[in-house]
Amino acid sequence: MFNDYISKRQHMVDTQLLPRGIKDPRVINAMRKIPRHLFLDEALWPEAYEDHPAPIGEKQTISQPYIVALMTEALKLQGTETVLEIGTGSGYQTAILAELAEQVYSVERLPNIAKRARRTLDNLKYSNIVITIGDGTLGWREHGPYDGIIVTAAAPSAPKPLLEQLKAGGRLVIPIGDEFTQDLTVFIREDEQDYSRESYGGCRFVKLIGAHGWGE
Repeated sequence: MFNDYISKRQHMVDTQLLPRGIKDPRVINAMRKIPRHLFLDEALWPEAYEDHPAPIGEKQTISQPYIVALMTEALKLQGTETVLEIGTGSGYQTAILAELAEQVYSVERLPNIAKRARRTLDNLKYSNIVITIGDGTLGWREHGPYDGIIVTAAAPSAPKPLLEQLKAGGRLVIPIGDEFTQDLTVFIREDEQDYSRESYGGCRFVKLIGAHGWGE
């Protein structure tokens, strides 16, 4: 069974990521390495490496593998960065980031989701991840500014606190749009006041709930 999941993981990368243009070798290696199925209920393990999101409880999902890879690649991590993740969710994206950055801070709104993610990450021996419960739209100023911020839920616009917590040259990856369709957008902080932006295409995420996102 263990070898079967290794095989499925390699197949996922070879058929879902590489043909769609994922090129960063560090991202590809992390996606090949991390056991995605362990972040899901055991009943869902057989479909853990398929090309779609999967439920993790409390109306939350683990993103489609390609979207995880695309968002991670958009951060352009080299290995020395401090990254903020908004929406810990299952912890799978968190683990990918931990493989690629020096330190990961993650904010999750739902306590039970955060506790489960922490258990999984602890079992996998990640020591460079800190998780807190709170309103992710406010960021986590205590540990900023950040080289990269990744938001795994959709907002109507980029939350101002997240833009403010980017270092100069830092990148904020976030789905922007309405509750049904969004554009995966990267904001790059040029200086104190100016940001440039790049589009990475259409996507669909659950809503980002908080003071600078959607209401409950």
